[in-house]
Amino acid sequence: MSAEQLLDEARLTLNRVEPHDLAGLSDVLVVDIRPAHNRAAEGEIPGSIPVERIVLEWRLDPNGEHRIPGFTADTTVVVLCNEGYASSLAARDLQRVGLPKATDLIGGFRAYAATGLPTRPGPTHPIT
Repeated sequence: MSAEQLLDEARLTLNRVEPHDLAGLSDVLVVDIRPAHNRAAEGEIPGSIPVERIVLEWRLDPNGEHRIPGFTADTTVVVLCNEGYASSLAARDLQRVGLPKATDLIGGFRAYAATGLPTRPGPTHPIT
């Protein structure tokens, strides 16, 4: 299976979010998986939390002992990366660990910023 096929397959289960719709979501956790150097150079979405991709499933397993506080299995989790590719695969993996409402941001941070929506300086220290 090619990377493109993997991506297409992952997106079949996602109810992906457009950047301008993000602010209208309730009970949402926005998770930024971009590397610190991208967050430093481009900024971050206000209210988002950075979680390194390498620990994402452990920090967002709703029943895991290493989970971060502030969400449940019913929370909508919107994952974002630079352009919306890696985030689709990450959101699919979060669905597999018990977050059925996990999804991602169409176009990633760059699409969000290009719309003129608010950003904050980064990088915020990631949850590791």
